[in-house]
Amino acid sequence: MCTVKKLDPQPPEGSMYWKGKSPEDGGAVYERSCRTGPGTTPVYTYFVADEAANVPAVDPAEVAQQAVAKMQLSGPDIASPRANGKYVVGVPMWMWVNTSPTTFGPNSASATAGGVTVLATARVTKIVWAMGDGSAVTCNGAGTPYAASDGVQESPTCGHTYVRTSASQTGGRFTVTATSTWTVDWQVNGGGESGQLVETRQSQMQVAIGEVQVVR
Repeated sequence: MCTVKKLDPQPPEGSMYWKGKSPEDGGAVYERSCRTGPGTTPVYTYFVADEAANVPAVDPAEVAQQAVAKMQLSGPDIASPRANGKYVVGVPMWMWVNTSPTTFGPNSASATAGGVTVLATARVTKIVWAMGDGSAVTCNGAGTPYAASDGVQESPTCGHTYVRTSASQTGGRFTVTATSTWTVDWQVNGGGESGQLVETRQSQMQVAIGEVQVVR
């Protein structure tokens, strides 16, 4: 729930509340109070508008969240490692994901509430891979698909090398968890307020790590 009121008295000229404008430009400074803080405590924001009708009573950030809900964002669509893949200790593993609007972006949607329409665009800005062996790898993109011609070299963008087998793990496999960070840029339709939201989504994969058997 949000409420809007005109500040009385108005801030003096040069105050940060004027957002670089001047009282002589016309308009006034308004305060929006939304109970969106911890325990529904109020969060205050300030805007300059010609009249109160131009200041939405709803919080555009909340409308942006409604737009995000329409996007149906999900965790990474893991292409590698594969559940049935054969991986061994000491050999670099390449990690990458398939990309789509719901698993990597970009993904756009709009929402309207209280006369405010917000346009939002989301895209994955990083993926953190928890490899199940206590290590984590941060990748800033979708990763590079492996080709047989790459041999045993390391991935140029997103990879990991296991130093022990998964034999001691439940089911004999490491649980790999990929957590994507979605950055959502939003703006009120027609200009004006804008902002950014951050969302996270997860996917998991079970992977078996063996060791090379030397035959003598």
